[in-house]
Amino acid sequence: MDSAETIALEQQLEIPTYDKMPMALVRGEGPYVWDAEGTRYLDFYGGHCVSLLGHCHPTVVAAVQAQAEQLLFYSNVAHSPVRARAARRLADLAPDGLGNVFFANSGSEANETALKLARKYTGRSGVVAMKQGWHGRTLGSLATTHDETYRAPYADVLPETTWVPVGDLDAAEAVLSCEDIAAVLLEPIQSIAGMRAMPADYVQGLRALCDEHGTLLIFDEVQTGVGRTGTFSMSAPLGATPDLIALAKSLGAGVPVSAVLVDDAVAATVEPGDQGSTFGGGMLAMAAVEATLRTLVEDDLMARATDVHTQVAEAVGPVVEAVRGRGCLMGLKLDRPAEPVIDALRDQNVLVGGSSAPHVMRLMPPLVVSDDDVTAFVAALHAALDATSASARAH
Repeated sequence: MDSAETIALEQQLEIPTYDKMPMALVRGEGPYVWDAEGTRYLDFYGGHCVSLLGHCHPTVVAAVQAQAEQLLFYSNVAHSPVRARAARRLADLAPDGLGNVFFANSGSEANETALKLARKYTGRSGVVAMKQGWHGRTLGSLATTHDETYRAPYADVLPETTWVPVGDLDAAEAVLSCEDIAAVLLEPIQSIAGMRAMPADYVQGLRALCDEHGTLLIFDEVQTGVGRTGTFSMSAPLGATPDLIALAKSLGAGVPVSAVLVDDAVAATVEPGDQGSTFGGGMLAMAAVEATLRTLVEDDLMARATDVHTQVAEAVGPVVEAVRGRGCLMGLKLDRPAEPVIDALRDQNVLVGGSSAPHVMRLMPPLVVSDDDVTAFVAALHAALDATSASARAH
């Protein structure tokens, strides 16, 4: 099928939950994807922050192929060597004390699991989350997603959440002092909100407040984790270690998978039946996780994330108002609405993402992106800015 036929069939048969790009992608390699007509795109979006190692990384593909020939799937009712190896690699990279793993399928499921564990451990029900935060669309995670547009239709059935503004420790302390709070949930970088980074002193203050009031601290690292920001977890640069970490997106380098890292004290209270997931920890996903983490370490790719950020920031600094984020999780604040520039970049065969901040576009390139790819992106950005300036003048 060509792109037009594919688009028409999807629009006919799928419920309309996504505003999709006007193309049908059929192949990927490294930082590039191709549509059905053979047009090549430089992908600085990564399927929404998923393709950590680029598309179809040969090590991941080989691992998945080999596992598929042995055993496609069996549930967690049985032990699995590939799951054991994946858990070992993940535990080795986890912050100290968080080497206890639960595997699931999506970021939203990982966040829900973390919230469930926190509620059981503390015996409390309340949750504090950050204004402008995003944690998923399933009901438990949706309850902690700040955008009321998504929550309003389900308000009657959502668990109660108290939102506090980022950076205001007094507001957080007032809630923790007076209410029955099981957990404080935050994204170290609020990606969808326009790559708004949490100040380190604020997160450290939250850690101290949580310790004081017997509340657990949860990092939603669905986008920041697995080395994309230059370190495996943002706990190191923030100088604060949470009690639980939710991971997804980059963890399988394209294969659906998520995980929760759980600290020793919480893990000691977990019993059979507290949580489960039929497909969580499935063999194909575990092969992808083990291969992704092995490649991340053996090729020293976390350091590459920092190099890419520096190259992009230096090159685009003169034409944008700010470069936000960390590593290969970046936000470019423009002097104009981002959406027309995103469309103009696609016309230049470059894919990037938008955000809820109208003037901020998001870049989520793979860690394997080359210096030449960065140069190509910068050239395309200049062309897109010129095109949108000309369009604005014409109108």
